[in-house]
This record gives sequence, C-alpha cells and structure tokens, in this order.
Amino acid sequence: MDYPIWDLALGGGVLIGIVAIAHVLVSHFAVGGGLAIALAETLAVRRGDRALRDLAKRSSWMLVLVSTVFGAISGVGIWVTIGLVAPAATSALIHTWVWAWATEWAFFVLEVAMALAMVATWEKVRPRTHLWLSWLYAFAAFMSLVIIQGILAFMLTPGRWIETRSFWDGFFNPSYLPGVVLRTGISLFLAGAYMTFAALREPDAAARARLVRWLAGLQVVGALVAYGGYRWWEVALPDQVRALFVGEKALLASLASTRSLALWALTAYLGLVLLAALVPRAQRWPVAAVALCASFVFFGGYERLREGSRKPFVIRDHMFSNGLMVTDIPTLNESGALARAGWAAVGQPDTLEGRGRAVFRAQCASCHTLDGYLGIRRLTTQADADMLNGILMTMKGMGEVYATAHARGERVDTTTVDYPLMPPLVGSDEEVEALATYLHSLKPAQPTEVADAR
Repeated sequence: MDYPIWDLALGGGVLIGIVAIAHVLVSHFAVGGGLAIALAETLAVRRGDRALRDLAKRSSWMLVLVSTVFGAISGVGIWVTIGLVAPAATSALIHTWVWAWATEWAFFVLEVAMALAMVATWEKVRPRTHLWLSWLYAFAAFMSLVIIQGILAFMLTPGRWIETRSFWDGFFNPSYLPGVVLRTGISLFLAGAYMTFAALREPDAAARARLVRWLAGLQVVGALVAYGGYRWWEVALPDQVRALFVGEKALLASLASTRSLALWALTAYLGLVLLAALVPRAQRWPVAAVALCASFVFFGGYERLREGSRKPFVIRDHMFSNGLMVTDIPTLNESGALARAGWAAVGQPDTLEGRGRAVFRAQCASCHTLDGYLGIRRLTTQADADMLNGILMTMKGMGEVYATAHARGERVDTTTVDYPLMPPLVGSDEEVEALATYLHSLKPAQPTEVADAR
C-alpha cells in the first residue's frame, strides 16, 4: 500500500507468472543439466565412451545458449516485474534475505564462469581436468537452487519466523526440504528431457539408442523423486492451505483443477519416458517434444499451485497480497488507509466517488483490474450500493479478526473468515462508504435509468 501499483489489464500477477514460469523452465535445466552433464562426462571418461562424451559436449552448448543466456535475462525480468507489480513484497524479501541473495548471486557468478570455461575448453585440456570444471558448474548451479528454495518456501510457510524473526527459522521453514527434493527431481527430469534432443543428433543408431535409454533412466528417477517431493510438500503445508486445492470441496476450484492437471501431466510424462527406456529406437523428435511439454505442464502447474496457495497473503501471516501488513491493520483503521497511501489520491477529484477510486487503487488494484483479469466491474454488476457497503464492512471486520489474533500471538485459520481468498479491508468507515460508492458507479446503466435521464 505504501507504493504505487502498476495498473495492467492483463493483471500484475499474471505477468509475473508468465515471466517466472518461463524462467524456471530453463533455470532448472541449468541445475539438472549441470548434474547430468557432469555425470555423463564422468562415466564417459571412466568407460572411454566417446558417444556419451559427445552428448555431454553438445548438451553443454545447449545449456549455455538456453539457460545461461535466456535464464539470466528472464531472471532479471522477474526482478523488474515483481518490483513494479509487488514493490512492498519485493522490499520485504530484499531486507529480510539480503545475505541469502548475496550468497546466491556469488554462486551464480561462479556458475556462469564455469559454464563458459566448460564450453571453451572441450578438447583443449585433459579430460579429467575438464571434469573439475563440469562438477564445479554443477555444484554452483545446485547451490543456487538450495538458497532460492529457502526464500520461495518462506513466502508460503514462514514457520517460526513470524514469532522469532530469525533468519534460520525463516530459511529452514516447514516446506523447505520437501521443495528441495521436488525441485531436484524436476531439475533431473528436465535435464533428461532437454538432452534427449542432443542425443537424437547422434549419427550412430546403436549409440543413439544407448544414450536415449540412459537419459530415459535419468528422467524416470527425476520424475519419481519429484513426485515424492510433491507429496511431501503437500503434507508439509498447513491444513488451511491444503484446503484451497485438496479435497472434494476445495475452496478454490481453479487451483484444484491445476493440481489434477499437473499430476496427470506427470503421469503422462512418466509413461512416455518409460516407453523410451524400454524401446529406445522408437524415440523420435515428436515424442520427445510431447514429453517435454508434459514436463512443462507439471512444473508450471506446481508453480501456479505454490503461488495461488498463498492467498490472501504474499508472505503468509505477515503481508497480504496488496502490501498490507498484519501489524498495520489497527493503525490504518484509526488513521484511514489514504493517510498511508497518499499516492492513490493524486489526480482524483475531492468527491465521494473520487476518494472511493483512490481506496480501490490502494487496496484492490494490485489484484483486480476494471475489465480485464479479475475485473471488478463484472464482479459487482449484481450488487446494489447497500449490498456493496455491507460486503465491504464485512471485509473490514475481517481485519479485526487478523489484528486480534496477531495481538494474541495466534494465526488466523483463513478458511473460517468470510472471504478467505481476499485481504481484509482497512480504513475509516467513510473510506468504506466511498469505496462502495465508487464500485456502484462502475455498474452499467440500466435501460430504465437511461430513459429517465433523457
């Protein structure tokens, strides 16, 4: 609420999702690819297997061009989008995890340096010397995953950090280890899926079949590890989080559908790689492409689940999706929300409707657009002014529930509040009335109203 929001018809959350999912689909290949390339090269040196070494070499070029280039650019894109769409949350993550970010960036520099050195020194240094470069790259890439997972998991399950504000309590939170296992499995099977395309370029049919079978085995292991990590991740979540997408009466049907789609995609992917393992000569570009797409659907589905499961928070039990902090609710109810978010009233007329639009910009526009994603006009069409005011006062009452629980050192079970997917409304009663007036003004005029106006 302290910062201006970036008003997009697409929806800021959707934009972040597009950029972030595109990034992780290649960044996790950077992790798994490093491990797979190092392992393949190690086996090639020990066995004198030229085809396996050539696979590692071709895959290293793919890794540099796809992951190190696009992954780095899209990683910067994530910082740009989250800084514009969710500046308060971005600021909180930077201030809380500054040393974790610094450590991850140090590993990233090592990762890029080793990737370039690895590609540049093929056939120019002794094979065992080159192995050091490959394993150093794999280590640096995996450490990036280990560190970033702590921050990502913290946003959904901060654990004891809420009470202690301890770095280590926040980092080693309840969903940290399940997420590491899950992402390690994902990294391995993505590596196998990407590298299959490099294996299909092997000219010798017998060697190509052997490489395909080896990569299929890697993908089977990765898929099973990922599935185990996913199930562990679900168990580690608080009951009210699981209630959003698990069970016959899931609170958010779209997330429940995403979960189902992701698990079926993983099943289909596992079936395709088992086929490649059993009949490697049947592996062709179209089959490999379908398998890669299925792996993308599973991973993208999981990321959507993880992001959506934080509702109504961006950092659970600490900061809501609109930047409102739980600790600020009593203060803003007393002083008014616009006293904090003065930017929202800039350019607005000093009328009830104008103040209502300012309140909307400060508290609602981070999630709702007018007519685009989660369009507020469509959502309020059936409500009259009195109904809107009643709903908004109920939402303000939710704030009292969160504030009281925080004062007692407790956490609110979000499934028990009236609108479990939305942040509470804060501010004075006059601001609530102004917001209701503004929302009612968005309602299209009825034919009788138009005739009366004439």
